[in-house]
Amino acid sequence: MLMRWFRAFLPKEERFFDLFDRHAQVVVQGALALQDMLRGGEETPVFCQRVNQFENDADGITREVLTAVRRTFITPFDRGDIKNLITAMDDAIDQMQQTAKAVVLFEVRSFEPPMREIGTLLVECANLVGRALPLMQSIGNNVAMLSAITEEIGKLEGRIDDLHDIGLKELFLKHRSGNSMDFIVGAEIYTHLEKVPDRFDDVAKEINPSVIAQV
Repeated sequence: MLMRWFRAFLPKEERFFDLFDRHAQVVVQGALALQDMLRGGEETPVFCQRVNQFENDADGITREVLTAVRRTFITPFDRGDIKNLITAMDDAIDQMQQTAKAVVLFEVRSFEPPMREIGTLLVECANLVGRALPLMQSIGNNVAMLSAITEEIGKLEGRIDDLHDIGLKELFLKHRSGNSMDFIVGAEIYTHLEKVPDRFDDVAKEINPSVIAQV
Protein backbone atom coordinates (compact mmCIF):
# COMPACT_ATOMS: atom_id res chain seq x y z
CA MET A 1 0.00 0.00 0.00
CA LEU A 2 2.81 2.41 0.92
CA MET A 3 4.66 1.61 -2.31
CA ARG A 4 1.52 2.26 -4.36
CA TRP A 5 1.09 5.63 -2.63
CA PHE A 6 4.77 6.42 -3.24
CA ARG A 7 4.54 5.53 -6.92
CA ALA A 8 1.51 7.79 -7.36
CA PHE A 9 3.63 10.85 -6.60
CA LEU A 10 6.57 9.96 -8.83
CA PRO A 11 6.76 11.35 -12.38
CA LYS A 12 5.82 8.82 -15.02
CA GLU A 13 7.61 8.32 -18.32
CA GLU A 14 5.21 9.71 -20.93
CA ARG A 15 7.41 8.83 -23.94
CA PHE A 16 5.49 5.56 -24.23
CA PHE A 17 2.48 7.41 -25.60
CA ASP A 18 4.62 9.02 -28.31
CA LEU A 19 5.92 5.58 -29.26
CA PHE A 20 2.42 4.09 -29.27
CA ASP A 21 1.24 6.92 -31.52
CA ARG A 22 4.18 6.47 -33.91
CA HIS A 23 3.53 2.74 -34.12
CA ALA A 24 -0.20 3.27 -34.68
CA GLN A 25 0.49 5.69 -37.54
CA VAL A 26 2.83 3.16 -39.16
CA VAL A 27 0.11 0.50 -38.85
CA VAL A 28 -2.34 2.87 -40.55
CA GLN A 29 0.14 3.40 -43.39
CA GLY A 30 0.62 -0.36 -43.65
CA ALA A 31 -3.15 -0.90 -43.85
CA LEU A 32 -3.45 1.76 -46.58
CA ALA A 33 -0.65 0.07 -48.56
CA LEU A 34 -2.42 -3.27 -48.13
CA GLN A 35 -5.67 -1.70 -49.37
CA ASP A 36 -3.82 -0.37 -52.45
CA MET A 37 -2.24 -3.78 -53.01
CA LEU A 38 -5.69 -5.43 -53.01
CA ARG A 39 -6.82 -3.18 -55.87
CA GLY A 40 -4.57 -5.32 -58.07
CA GLY A 41 -2.82 -4.46 -61.32
CA GLU A 42 0.81 -4.20 -62.32
CA GLU A 43 1.63 -1.94 -59.35
CA THR A 44 0.79 -4.74 -56.91
CA PRO A 45 4.45 -5.61 -56.11
CA VAL A 46 5.16 -1.95 -55.32
CA PHE A 47 2.47 -1.91 -52.64
CA CYS A 48 3.66 -5.29 -51.31
CA GLN A 49 7.07 -3.73 -50.80
CA ARG A 50 5.49 -0.77 -49.00
CA VAL A 51 3.73 -3.13 -46.60
CA ASN A 52 7.08 -4.79 -45.91
CA GLN A 53 8.76 -1.45 -45.26
CA PHE A 54 6.07 -0.31 -42.84
CA GLU A 55 6.31 -3.65 -41.03
CA ASN A 56 10.06 -3.10 -40.62
CA ASP A 57 9.43 0.42 -39.30
CA ALA A 58 6.90 -0.94 -36.81
CA ASP A 59 9.37 -3.57 -35.61
CA GLY A 60 11.87 -0.81 -34.83
CA ILE A 61 9.34 1.11 -32.73
CA THR A 62 8.33 -2.08 -30.92
CA ARG A 63 11.96 -2.64 -29.95
CA GLU A 64 12.12 0.93 -28.63
CA VAL A 65 9.05 0.31 -26.46
CA LEU A 66 10.39 -2.96 -25.04
CA THR A 67 13.75 -1.32 -24.29
CA ALA A 68 12.00 1.60 -22.58
CA VAL A 69 9.97 -0.82 -20.45
CA ARG A 70 13.19 -2.37 -19.13
CA ARG A 71 14.87 0.97 -18.45
CA THR A 72 12.01 3.07 -17.06
CA PHE A 73 11.44 3.17 -13.31
CA ILE A 74 7.82 4.37 -13.41
CA THR A 75 5.70 3.42 -16.44
CA PRO A 76 2.29 5.01 -17.26
CA PHE A 77 0.57 1.68 -16.61
CA ASP A 78 1.48 -1.93 -15.91
CA ARG A 79 4.63 -3.14 -17.70
CA GLY A 80 2.94 -6.37 -18.75
CA ASP A 81 0.05 -4.40 -20.27
CA ILE A 82 2.49 -2.20 -22.19
CA LYS A 83 4.31 -5.23 -23.60
CA ASN A 84 1.06 -6.98 -24.52
CA LEU A 85 -0.36 -3.86 -26.18
CA ILE A 86 2.66 -3.10 -28.38
CA THR A 87 3.04 -6.81 -29.24
CA ALA A 88 -0.61 -7.04 -30.34
CA MET A 89 -0.20 -3.90 -32.46
CA ASP A 90 2.95 -5.33 -34.04
CA ASP A 91 1.24 -8.67 -34.69
CA ALA A 92 -1.43 -6.83 -36.73
CA ILE A 93 1.06 -5.38 -39.18
CA ASP A 94 3.03 -8.68 -39.18
CA GLN A 95 -0.12 -10.37 -40.51
CA MET A 96 -0.44 -7.69 -43.19
CA GLN A 97 3.11 -8.53 -44.21
CA GLN A 98 2.27 -12.24 -44.34
CA THR A 99 -0.53 -11.40 -46.78
CA ALA A 100 1.86 -9.36 -48.93
CA LYS A 101 4.41 -12.20 -48.89
CA ALA A 102 1.79 -14.66 -50.16
CA VAL A 103 0.85 -12.24 -52.95
CA VAL A 104 4.51 -11.94 -54.01
CA LEU A 105 5.11 -15.69 -53.74
CA PHE A 106 2.13 -16.60 -55.95
CA GLU A 107 2.49 -13.55 -58.24
CA VAL A 108 -1.13 -12.54 -57.73
CA ARG A 109 -2.29 -9.47 -59.67
CA SER A 110 -6.08 -9.54 -59.23
CA PHE A 111 -8.20 -9.88 -56.11
CA GLU A 112 -11.77 -10.87 -55.34
CA PRO A 113 -14.29 -8.17 -54.27
CA PRO A 114 -14.56 -9.50 -50.67
CA MET A 115 -10.75 -9.26 -50.37
CA ARG A 116 -10.88 -5.61 -51.39
CA GLU A 117 -13.71 -4.97 -48.93
CA ILE A 118 -11.68 -6.59 -46.17
CA GLY A 119 -8.83 -4.24 -47.05
CA THR A 120 -11.11 -1.23 -46.58
CA LEU A 121 -12.34 -2.50 -43.19
CA LEU A 122 -8.75 -3.11 -42.04
CA VAL A 123 -7.98 0.56 -42.67
CA GLU A 124 -10.97 1.38 -40.45
CA CYS A 125 -9.58 -0.91 -37.72
CA ALA A 126 -6.17 0.73 -37.91
CA ASN A 127 -7.69 4.22 -37.74
CA LEU A 128 -9.72 3.24 -34.66
CA VAL A 129 -6.57 2.04 -32.89
CA GLY A 130 -4.89 5.30 -33.87
CA ARG A 131 -7.78 7.22 -32.26
CA ALA A 132 -7.81 5.12 -29.10
CA LEU A 133 -4.16 5.28 -28.06
CA PRO A 134 -3.89 9.06 -27.43
CA LEU A 135 -7.01 8.82 -25.24
CA MET A 136 -5.12 6.53 -22.87
CA GLN A 137 -3.05 9.49 -21.65
CA SER A 138 -6.15 10.65 -19.77
CA ILE A 139 -8.05 7.43 -19.26
CA GLY A 140 -10.40 8.66 -16.54
CA ASN A 141 -11.90 11.25 -18.91
CA ASN A 142 -12.11 8.91 -21.88
CA VAL A 143 -13.48 5.61 -20.60
CA ALA A 144 -16.72 5.85 -22.58
CA MET A 145 -14.95 6.77 -25.82
CA LEU A 146 -12.34 4.03 -25.40
CA SER A 147 -15.05 1.47 -24.70
CA ALA A 148 -16.97 2.57 -27.81
CA ILE A 149 -13.85 2.34 -29.98
CA THR A 150 -12.92 -1.12 -28.74
CA GLU A 151 -16.51 -2.28 -29.27
CA GLU A 152 -16.41 -0.97 -32.86
CA ILE A 153 -13.16 -2.86 -33.52
CA GLY A 154 -14.91 -6.03 -32.33
CA LYS A 155 -17.80 -5.39 -34.73
CA LEU A 156 -15.41 -4.87 -37.65
CA GLU A 157 -13.65 -8.12 -36.78
CA GLY A 158 -17.03 -9.89 -36.99
CA ARG A 159 -17.83 -8.30 -40.37
CA ILE A 160 -14.45 -9.38 -41.74
CA ASP A 161 -15.05 -12.94 -40.50
CA ASP A 162 -18.31 -12.93 -42.49
CA LEU A 163 -16.55 -11.59 -45.60
CA HIS A 164 -13.90 -14.29 -45.23
CA ASP A 165 -16.56 -17.01 -45.19
CA ILE A 166 -18.50 -15.47 -48.10
CA GLY A 167 -15.30 -15.03 -50.09
CA LEU A 168 -14.16 -18.62 -49.58
CA LYS A 169 -17.56 -19.92 -50.68
CA GLU A 170 -17.53 -17.74 -53.80
CA LEU A 171 -13.97 -18.83 -54.54
CA PHE A 172 -14.91 -22.50 -54.26
CA LEU A 173 -17.90 -22.09 -56.58
CA LYS A 174 -15.81 -20.11 -59.07
CA HIS A 175 -13.05 -22.73 -59.30
CA ARG A 176 -15.01 -25.89 -58.49
CA SER A 177 -14.66 -27.24 -62.01
CA GLY A 178 -11.61 -25.24 -63.02
CA ASN A 179 -8.12 -24.55 -61.73
CA SER A 180 -7.76 -25.89 -58.18
CA MET A 181 -4.48 -23.98 -57.76
CA ASP A 182 -6.34 -20.67 -58.11
CA PHE A 183 -8.62 -21.73 -55.26
CA ILE A 184 -5.66 -22.73 -53.08
CA VAL A 185 -3.91 -19.41 -53.68
CA GLY A 186 -7.08 -17.40 -53.04
CA ALA A 187 -7.79 -19.36 -49.87
CA GLU A 188 -4.25 -18.69 -48.64
CA ILE A 189 -4.71 -14.95 -49.09
CA TYR A 190 -8.09 -15.04 -47.32
CA THR A 191 -6.50 -16.93 -44.41
CA HIS A 192 -3.84 -14.26 -43.90
CA LEU A 193 -6.31 -11.39 -44.32
CA GLU A 194 -8.70 -12.91 -41.79
CA LYS A 195 -5.96 -13.03 -39.13
CA VAL A 196 -5.30 -9.26 -39.27
CA PRO A 197 -8.59 -8.19 -37.60
CA ASP A 198 -8.05 -10.89 -34.97
CA ARG A 199 -4.85 -9.09 -34.00
CA PHE A 200 -6.65 -5.73 -33.96
CA ASP A 201 -9.23 -7.32 -31.66
CA ASP A 202 -6.32 -8.39 -29.43
CA VAL A 203 -5.27 -4.71 -29.30
CA ALA A 204 -8.80 -3.76 -28.24
CA LYS A 205 -8.72 -6.39 -25.50
CA GLU A 206 -5.39 -5.03 -24.24
CA ILE A 207 -6.76 -1.50 -24.12
CA ASN A 208 -9.78 -2.49 -22.06
CA PRO A 209 -7.89 -4.06 -19.11
CA SER A 210 -5.73 -0.94 -18.98
CA VAL A 211 -8.87 1.21 -18.80
CA ILE A 212 -10.30 -0.88 -15.99
CA ALA A 213 -7.02 -0.89 -14.05
CA GLN A 214 -6.63 2.88 -14.21
CA VAL A 215 -10.19 4.02 -13.40
